[in-house]
Amino acid sequence: MNIRIIGGGPAGLYFAALMKRDDPAHDIVVYERGPRDATWGFGVVFSDRALEFLRADDEDMYRLLTPLMETWPDLTIVHNDTRIPIAGNGFAAIGRLEFLSRLYAHAESLGVKIEFDSEISSLDDAARLGGADLVVAANGAFSWVRNENEDKFGTETDLRRNRFIWYGTSKVFDSLSLTFRTTEHGVFCAHHYRYSPRMSTFLVEVTDATWRRAGFADMSEAETIRHCERVFAGDLDGAPILSNKSFWRQFPAISNRQWSFGNVVLMGDVLRTAHFSIGSGTRLAMEDAIALWKALRDAGSLPEALALYQERRLPPMKKILDAANVSIRWYEEMDELMALPAVDFAYSYMTRTGRVSHAEVRRRDPALAAAYERNHADVRVD
Repeated sequence: MNIRIIGGGPAGLYFAALMKRDDPAHDIVVYERGPRDATWGFGVVFSDRALEFLRADDEDMYRLLTPLMETWPDLTIVHNDTRIPIAGNGFAAIGRLEFLSRLYAHAESLGVKIEFDSEISSLDDAARLGGADLVVAANGAFSWVRNENEDKFGTETDLRRNRFIWYGTSKVFDSLSLTFRTTEHGVFCAHHYRYSPRMSTFLVEVTDATWRRAGFADMSEAETIRHCERVFAGDLDGAPILSNKSFWRQFPAISNRQWSFGNVVLMGDVLRTAHFSIGSGTRLAMEDAIALWKALRDAGSLPEALALYQERRLPPMKKILDAANVSIRWYEEMDELMALPAVDFAYSYMTRTGRVSHAEVRRRDPALAAAYERNHADVRVD
Protein backbone atom coordinates (compact mmCIF):
# COMPACT_ATOMS: atom_id res chain seq x y z
CA MET A 1 0.00 0.00 0.00
CA ASN A 2 0.94 3.65 -0.48
CA ILE A 3 0.18 5.25 2.87
CA ARG A 4 0.49 8.96 3.64
CA ILE A 5 0.17 10.12 7.26
CA ILE A 6 -0.52 13.74 8.20
CA GLY A 7 0.95 14.36 11.65
CA GLY A 8 3.96 12.88 13.43
CA GLY A 9 2.42 12.25 16.85
CA PRO A 10 2.09 8.89 18.64
CA ALA A 11 -0.89 7.66 16.59
CA GLY A 12 0.60 8.27 13.16
CA LEU A 13 4.15 7.19 14.03
CA TYR A 14 3.08 3.99 15.72
CA PHE A 15 0.68 3.03 12.93
CA ALA A 16 3.43 3.62 10.37
CA ALA A 17 5.82 1.38 12.33
CA LEU A 18 3.29 -1.42 12.70
CA MET A 19 2.45 -1.43 8.99
CA LYS A 20 6.08 -1.27 7.87
CA ARG A 21 7.08 -4.00 10.33
CA ASP A 22 4.47 -6.33 8.86
CA ASP A 23 5.31 -5.60 5.24
CA PRO A 24 8.45 -3.64 4.30
CA ALA A 25 7.03 -3.20 0.80
CA HIS A 26 4.48 -0.65 2.05
CA ASP A 27 5.40 2.87 0.86
CA ILE A 28 4.81 5.00 3.97
CA VAL A 29 5.53 8.70 4.48
CA VAL A 30 4.77 10.71 7.63
CA TYR A 31 4.45 14.48 7.23
CA GLU A 32 5.22 16.43 10.42
CA ARG A 33 4.86 20.20 10.30
CA GLY A 34 7.27 20.80 13.21
CA PRO A 35 11.03 20.24 13.45
CA ARG A 36 12.42 16.95 14.70
CA ASP A 37 13.65 18.25 18.06
CA ALA A 38 10.66 20.34 19.16
CA THR A 39 7.40 19.52 20.87
CA TRP A 40 4.73 21.17 22.97
CA GLY A 41 4.01 19.98 26.49
CA PHE A 42 6.24 18.20 28.93
CA GLY A 43 5.44 14.64 30.03
CA VAL A 44 3.28 11.71 28.90
CA VAL A 45 1.71 9.51 31.58
CA PHE A 46 0.33 5.96 31.47
CA SER A 47 -1.39 3.92 34.15
CA ASP A 48 0.01 0.46 34.86
CA ARG A 49 -3.09 -1.07 33.32
CA ALA A 50 -2.78 1.16 30.27
CA LEU A 51 0.71 -0.17 29.55
CA GLU A 52 -0.57 -3.74 29.52
CA PHE A 53 -2.36 -3.13 26.19
CA LEU A 54 1.02 -2.39 24.66
CA ARG A 55 2.66 -5.43 26.18
CA ALA A 56 -0.10 -7.67 24.82
CA ASP A 57 0.23 -6.46 21.22
CA ASP A 58 3.83 -5.31 20.89
CA GLU A 59 6.30 -6.72 23.41
CA ASP A 60 9.24 -5.11 21.59
CA MET A 61 7.75 -1.61 21.90
CA TYR A 62 6.91 -2.27 25.54
CA ARG A 63 10.52 -3.25 26.22
CA LEU A 64 11.80 -0.23 24.29
CA LEU A 65 9.78 2.33 26.26
CA THR A 66 9.42 1.04 29.82
CA PRO A 67 13.11 1.29 30.82
CA LEU A 68 12.95 5.00 29.98
CA MET A 69 9.95 5.70 32.21
CA GLU A 70 9.64 7.08 35.70
CA THR A 71 7.34 4.85 37.77
CA TRP A 72 5.54 5.00 41.12
CA PRO A 73 2.95 2.75 42.81
CA ASP A 74 0.52 5.29 44.29
CA LEU A 75 -1.15 8.62 43.64
CA THR A 76 -1.59 11.46 46.11
CA ILE A 77 -4.54 13.78 46.70
CA VAL A 78 -3.70 17.05 48.45
CA HIS A 79 -6.74 18.78 49.97
CA ASN A 80 -5.27 22.14 50.97
CA ASP A 81 -2.70 20.99 53.56
CA THR A 82 -3.95 17.43 54.02
CA ARG A 83 -2.09 14.82 51.97
CA ILE A 84 -3.85 11.53 51.26
CA PRO A 85 -1.74 8.89 49.50
CA ILE A 86 -3.89 6.33 47.70
CA ALA A 87 -2.43 2.88 47.06
CA GLY A 88 -3.10 0.59 44.13
CA ASN A 89 -2.83 3.24 41.41
CA GLY A 90 0.49 2.75 39.67
CA PHE A 91 1.64 5.06 36.88
CA ALA A 92 4.58 5.56 34.55
CA ALA A 93 5.67 8.71 32.70
CA ILE A 94 8.15 9.76 30.05
CA GLY A 95 9.10 13.12 28.55
CA ARG A 96 7.04 13.82 25.45
CA LEU A 97 10.09 14.71 23.34
CA GLU A 98 11.93 11.61 24.53
CA PHE A 99 8.88 9.50 23.72
CA LEU A 100 8.49 10.94 20.22
CA SER A 101 12.21 10.70 19.54
CA ARG A 102 12.11 6.98 20.30
CA LEU A 103 9.11 6.54 18.03
CA TYR A 104 10.85 8.50 15.26
CA ALA A 105 13.93 6.29 15.50
CA HIS A 106 11.88 3.09 15.69
CA ALA A 107 9.78 3.97 12.64
CA GLU A 108 12.79 5.08 10.61
CA SER A 109 14.70 1.90 11.49
CA LEU A 110 11.88 -0.01 9.82
CA GLY A 111 12.05 2.12 6.68
CA VAL A 112 9.32 4.69 7.33
CA LYS A 113 10.11 8.07 5.78
CA ILE A 114 9.40 11.07 8.05
CA GLU A 115 9.42 14.54 6.52
CA PHE A 116 9.85 17.18 9.23
CA ASP A 117 9.01 20.87 8.75
CA SER A 118 6.54 19.64 6.16
CA GLU A 119 3.10 21.23 6.13
CA ILE A 120 0.24 19.48 4.35
CA SER A 121 -2.63 21.95 4.16
CA SER A 122 -5.02 20.31 1.69
CA LEU A 123 -6.23 16.87 0.73
CA ASP A 124 -5.88 18.13 -2.85
CA ASP A 125 -2.06 18.24 -2.50
CA ALA A 126 -1.58 15.84 -5.42
CA ALA A 127 2.21 16.12 -5.36
CA ARG A 128 2.36 14.42 -1.97
CA LEU A 129 -1.00 12.75 -1.40
CA GLY A 130 -1.80 11.88 -5.00
CA GLY A 131 -1.70 8.16 -5.61
CA ALA A 132 -2.04 7.31 -1.91
CA ASP A 133 -4.14 4.25 -1.17
CA LEU A 134 -4.72 5.49 2.37
CA VAL A 135 -4.46 8.95 3.94
CA VAL A 136 -4.31 8.99 7.74
CA ALA A 137 -5.25 12.20 9.54
CA ALA A 138 -3.29 12.16 12.81
CA ASN A 139 -2.58 15.86 13.19
CA GLY A 140 -4.07 16.62 16.58
CA ALA A 141 -7.20 17.90 18.25
CA PHE A 142 -7.42 20.95 15.98
CA SER A 143 -6.91 19.01 12.74
CA TRP A 144 -7.77 20.92 9.57
CA VAL A 145 -8.58 17.60 7.88
CA ARG A 146 -11.44 17.02 10.28
CA ASN A 147 -12.46 20.66 10.59
CA GLU A 148 -12.82 21.04 6.81
CA ASN A 149 -14.87 17.84 6.54
CA GLU A 150 -17.06 17.95 9.65
CA ASP A 151 -20.15 17.15 7.63
CA LYS A 152 -18.57 13.92 6.35
CA PHE A 153 -17.28 12.86 9.77
CA GLY A 154 -20.29 14.02 11.78
CA THR A 155 -18.04 15.95 14.12
CA GLU A 156 -19.33 17.19 17.48
CA THR A 157 -17.30 19.57 19.67
CA ASP A 158 -18.18 20.57 23.22
CA LEU A 159 -15.86 23.30 24.55
CA ARG A 160 -15.78 22.71 28.31
CA ARG A 161 -15.93 25.51 30.87
CA ASN A 162 -12.76 25.02 32.93
CA ARG A 163 -9.48 26.70 32.02
CA PHE A 164 -6.13 24.93 32.14
CA ILE A 165 -2.51 25.71 31.35
CA TRP A 166 0.21 23.12 30.74
CA TYR A 167 3.48 23.90 32.55
CA GLY A 168 6.56 22.07 33.72
CA THR A 169 8.79 22.48 36.76
CA SER A 170 12.20 21.37 37.97
CA LYS A 171 10.62 20.17 41.23
CA VAL A 172 10.62 16.37 41.11
CA PHE A 173 7.54 14.83 42.74
CA ASP A 174 7.33 11.43 44.42
CA SER A 175 4.06 10.40 42.78
CA LEU A 176 1.34 11.52 40.45
CA SER A 177 -0.45 14.11 42.57
CA LEU A 178 -3.62 16.18 42.38
CA THR A 179 -3.15 19.23 44.57
CA PHE A 180 -6.23 21.36 45.31
CA ARG A 181 -5.77 24.72 47.03
CA THR A 182 -8.49 27.15 48.08
CA THR A 183 -7.63 30.79 47.37
CA GLU A 184 -9.45 34.11 47.60
CA HIS A 185 -10.41 33.70 43.93
CA GLY A 186 -11.49 30.07 44.05
CA VAL A 187 -9.94 26.59 43.93
CA PHE A 188 -6.74 25.95 41.99
CA CYS A 189 -5.86 22.38 41.00
CA ALA A 190 -2.40 21.22 39.93
CA HIS A 191 -1.97 17.90 38.13
CA HIS A 192 1.71 17.09 38.60
CA TYR A 193 4.08 14.17 38.17
CA ARG A 194 7.73 13.61 37.37
CA TYR A 195 8.61 12.41 33.88
CA SER A 196 12.40 12.38 34.24
CA PRO A 197 14.84 12.40 37.16
CA ARG A 198 14.99 16.21 36.86
CA MET A 199 11.62 17.39 35.55
CA SER A 200 7.88 17.21 36.22
CA THR A 201 4.70 18.16 34.42
CA PHE A 202 2.74 20.83 36.31
CA LEU A 203 -0.70 21.46 34.79
CA VAL A 204 -2.87 24.09 36.49
CA GLU A 205 -6.66 23.97 36.20
CA VAL A 206 -9.32 26.38 37.46
CA THR A 207 -13.00 26.99 36.84
CA ASP A 208 -13.91 29.78 34.47
CA ALA A 209 -15.24 31.85 37.38
CA THR A 210 -11.93 31.50 39.25
CA TRP A 211 -10.00 32.38 36.10
CA ARG A 212 -12.02 35.56 35.71
CA ARG A 213 -11.84 36.57 39.38
CA ALA A 214 -8.06 36.09 39.40
CA GLY A 215 -7.75 38.43 36.39
CA PHE A 216 -5.80 36.01 34.19
CA ALA A 217 -7.32 37.48 31.03
CA ASP A 218 -5.27 40.66 31.58
CA MET A 219 -2.05 39.04 32.84
CA SER A 220 1.14 38.58 30.87
CA GLU A 221 2.80 35.18 30.64
CA ALA A 222 5.27 36.12 33.38
CA GLU A 223 2.51 37.47 35.66
CA THR A 224 0.47 34.28 35.18
CA ILE A 225 3.45 32.13 36.15
CA ARG A 226 4.17 34.25 39.23
CA HIS A 227 0.53 33.99 40.34
CA CYS A 228 0.54 30.20 40.01
CA GLU A 229 3.88 29.98 41.79
CA ARG A 230 2.40 31.89 44.74
CA VAL A 231 -0.65 29.61 44.92
CA PHE A 232 1.50 26.47 44.92
CA ALA A 233 4.54 27.87 46.75
CA GLY A 234 4.33 25.17 49.42
CA ASP A 235 4.26 22.44 46.81
CA LEU A 236 7.01 23.77 44.55
CA ASP A 237 9.52 24.38 47.38
CA GLY A 238 11.07 27.28 45.51
CA ALA A 239 11.33 25.53 42.14
CA PRO A 240 10.19 27.63 39.17
CA ILE A 241 7.22 26.98 36.92
CA LEU A 242 8.46 26.60 33.33
CA SER A 243 6.55 27.48 30.17
CA ASN A 244 6.73 25.87 26.73
CA LYS A 245 4.42 28.07 24.67
CA SER A 246 1.97 27.57 27.55
CA PHE A 247 -1.32 29.43 27.46
CA TRP A 248 -4.78 29.12 29.03
CA ARG A 249 -7.11 26.82 27.14
CA GLN A 250 -10.53 25.23 27.43
CA PHE A 251 -10.76 21.52 26.77
CA PRO A 252 -12.52 20.59 23.50
CA ALA A 253 -14.46 17.34 23.96
CA ILE A 254 -14.49 16.09 20.35
CA SER A 255 -16.18 13.06 18.84
CA ASN A 256 -17.03 11.85 15.32
CA ARG A 257 -19.90 9.63 14.20
CA GLN A 258 -18.06 8.51 11.06
CA TRP A 259 -14.34 7.79 11.25
CA SER A 260 -13.49 7.78 7.56
CA PHE A 261 -14.61 8.82 4.10
CA GLY A 262 -13.12 7.65 0.83
CA ASN A 263 -9.51 6.76 1.60
CA VAL A 264 -9.17 9.21 4.53
CA VAL A 265 -9.28 7.94 8.12
CA LEU A 266 -8.96 9.58 11.55
CA MET A 267 -6.75 8.52 14.46
CA GLY A 268 -5.69 9.92 17.83
CA ASP A 269 -6.94 13.30 19.04
CA VAL A 270 -8.32 14.01 15.55
CA LEU A 271 -10.77 11.18 16.12
CA ARG A 272 -11.70 12.03 19.71
CA THR A 273 -10.27 13.78 22.72
CA ALA A 274 -10.12 12.29 26.22
CA HIS A 275 -9.71 14.66 29.16
CA PHE A 276 -6.19 14.73 30.58
CA SER A 277 -7.49 13.90 34.06
CA ILE A 278 -7.69 10.21 33.15
CA GLY A 279 -4.25 10.13 31.51
CA SER A 280 -5.33 8.09 28.50
CA GLY A 281 -4.78 10.31 25.47
CA THR A 282 -1.54 8.70 24.31
CA ARG A 283 -2.84 5.24 25.19
CA LEU A 284 -5.92 5.81 23.03
CA ALA A 285 -3.79 7.09 20.14
CA MET A 286 -1.60 3.99 20.18
CA GLU A 287 -4.60 1.69 20.54
CA ASP A 288 -6.13 3.40 17.48
CA ALA A 289 -2.95 2.53 15.58
CA ILE A 290 -3.13 -1.10 16.65
CA ALA A 291 -6.83 -1.34 15.75
CA LEU A 292 -6.37 0.14 12.26
CA TRP A 293 -3.34 -2.08 11.59
CA LYS A 294 -5.31 -5.19 12.58
CA ALA A 295 -8.34 -4.15 10.53
CA LEU A 296 -6.19 -3.70 7.43
CA ARG A 297 -4.61 -7.08 8.09
CA ASP A 298 -7.92 -8.88 8.53
CA ALA A 299 -10.17 -7.27 5.90
CA GLY A 300 -10.30 -8.02 2.20
CA SER A 301 -10.48 -4.42 0.97
CA LEU A 302 -9.84 -0.89 2.18
CA PRO A 303 -13.56 0.00 2.63
CA GLU A 304 -14.07 -3.20 4.62
CA ALA A 305 -10.98 -2.44 6.73
CA LEU A 306 -12.09 1.10 7.57
CA ALA A 307 -15.55 -0.14 8.57
CA LEU A 308 -14.02 -2.92 10.66
CA TYR A 309 -11.70 -0.43 12.37
CA GLN A 310 -14.63 1.60 13.62
CA GLU A 311 -16.75 -1.44 14.50
CA ARG A 312 -14.05 -3.05 16.64
CA ARG A 313 -12.52 0.05 18.15
CA LEU A 314 -15.65 1.96 19.14
CA PRO A 315 -16.83 -0.17 22.14
CA PRO A 316 -13.56 -0.20 24.15
CA MET A 317 -12.86 3.41 23.24
CA LYS A 318 -16.32 4.51 24.33
CA LYS A 319 -15.80 3.10 27.84
CA ILE A 320 -12.74 5.30 28.36
CA LEU A 321 -14.34 8.29 26.68
CA ASP A 322 -17.46 8.08 28.83
CA ALA A 323 -15.28 7.96 31.95
CA ALA A 324 -13.27 10.95 30.72
CA ASN A 325 -16.40 13.02 30.12
CA VAL A 326 -17.69 12.27 33.63
CA SER A 327 -14.27 13.22 35.02
CA ILE A 328 -14.49 16.59 33.25
CA ARG A 329 -17.70 17.38 35.11
CA TRP A 330 -16.14 16.43 38.47
CA TYR A 331 -13.40 19.02 37.96
CA GLU A 332 -15.95 21.62 36.90
CA GLU A 333 -17.54 21.16 40.35
CA MET A 334 -14.30 21.11 42.35
CA ASP A 335 -14.97 24.41 44.15
CA GLU A 336 -18.11 22.93 45.72
CA LEU A 337 -16.49 19.54 46.32
CA MET A 338 -13.67 21.14 48.32
CA ALA A 339 -16.23 21.69 51.11
CA LEU A 340 -16.05 17.94 51.77
CA PRO A 341 -13.72 16.59 54.47
CA ALA A 342 -10.37 15.54 53.01
CA VAL A 343 -11.09 11.80 53.16
CA ASP A 344 -14.50 12.21 51.52
CA PHE A 345 -12.96 14.45 48.87
CA ALA A 346 -10.30 11.85 48.03
CA TYR A 347 -12.95 9.12 47.95
CA SER A 348 -15.11 11.25 45.64
CA TYR A 349 -12.13 11.63 43.33
CA MET A 350 -11.49 7.89 43.23
CA THR A 351 -15.12 7.05 42.46
CA ARG A 352 -15.90 10.07 40.25
CA THR A 353 -16.33 8.17 36.95
CA GLY A 354 -18.59 5.43 38.34
CA ARG A 355 -16.12 2.74 37.26
CA VAL A 356 -14.61 2.28 40.73
CA SER A 357 -16.97 0.79 43.32
CA HIS A 358 -16.52 0.82 47.07
CA ALA A 359 -15.38 -2.80 46.86
CA GLU A 360 -12.72 -1.75 44.37
CA VAL A 361 -11.58 1.09 46.64
CA ARG A 362 -11.24 -1.46 49.44
CA ARG A 363 -9.19 -3.73 47.21
CA ARG A 364 -6.85 -0.97 46.07
CA ASP A 365 -6.52 0.94 49.32
CA PRO A 366 -8.06 -0.64 52.45
CA ALA A 367 -6.97 2.34 54.58
CA LEU A 368 -8.92 4.86 52.47
CA ALA A 369 -11.98 2.61 52.40
CA ALA A 370 -11.86 2.14 56.19
CA ALA A 371 -11.50 5.89 56.77
CA TYR A 372 -14.51 6.53 54.53
CA GLU A 373 -16.53 3.83 56.29
CA ARG A 374 -15.87 5.49 59.64
CA ASN A 375 -17.42 8.68 58.28
CA HIS A 376 -20.35 6.87 56.63
CA ALA A 377 -21.88 4.15 58.74
CA ASP A 378 -24.44 3.34 56.06
CA VAL A 379 -21.93 2.42 53.33
CA ARG A 380 -22.11 -1.19 52.11
CA VAL A 381 -18.91 -3.07 52.91
CA ASP A 382 -19.78 -6.51 51.47
